[in-house]
Amino acid sequence: MFVKICGMTDEAAVEASVAAGADAVGFVFFHKSPRNLTPAAAATLASGLPDTVRKVAVMLHPDGTLWEEVQRALRPDILQTDLADFACLEVDPAIEKWPVLREGSLPGELPDTFAYEGRMSGKGQSVDWEVAADIAKRGRMILAGGLNALNVSDAIARVRPWGVDVSSAVESAPGIKDAGRISEFVAAAKAVTRE
Repeated sequence: MFVKICGMTDEAAVEASVAAGADAVGFVFFHKSPRNLTPAAAATLASGLPDTVRKVAVMLHPDGTLWEEVQRALRPDILQTDLADFACLEVDPAIEKWPVLREGSLPGELPDTFAYEGRMSGKGQSVDWEVAADIAKRGRMILAGGLNALNVSDAIARVRPWGVDVSSAVESAPGIKDAGRISEFVAAAKAVTRE
């Protein structure tokens, strides 16, 4: 099970995610988020990441200038933003695209890999798992929204996503990650595939 911990804001969160066995960490570039970073700050936090952990730039309707700064400073492995945003951005071919698809507004044709979440990012909103399970059969879904260490194994069993994504549920306060909660979440998500 691919596990992404989103919303890195300090070195301790990055280290805890790596130690727990996360496959990817997300850096948020959205001014209204308590997890918002400058491209330079994100690049500093990501500088010690092992090659096995992927860097995800997480954005929401970014302008081209901000994306260029992120692309240059962070050099992410993946860009995660709403599907419509990709039409306005020049993305280096070496950077993987993860469109965010939101509950209740799916395109006719799904991308190969996509994040699936509620109408608002970073708010811990759960999606309808029954609906999500049907959508997960049509591509590599990264399930997000409302997941935590107590329900992630059930979500994986019911939805069968390719990956899971968590942010607010592994925090002690908005934007402040908790190492213990990160470890518990990753362990719970990874345990499902071993059973």
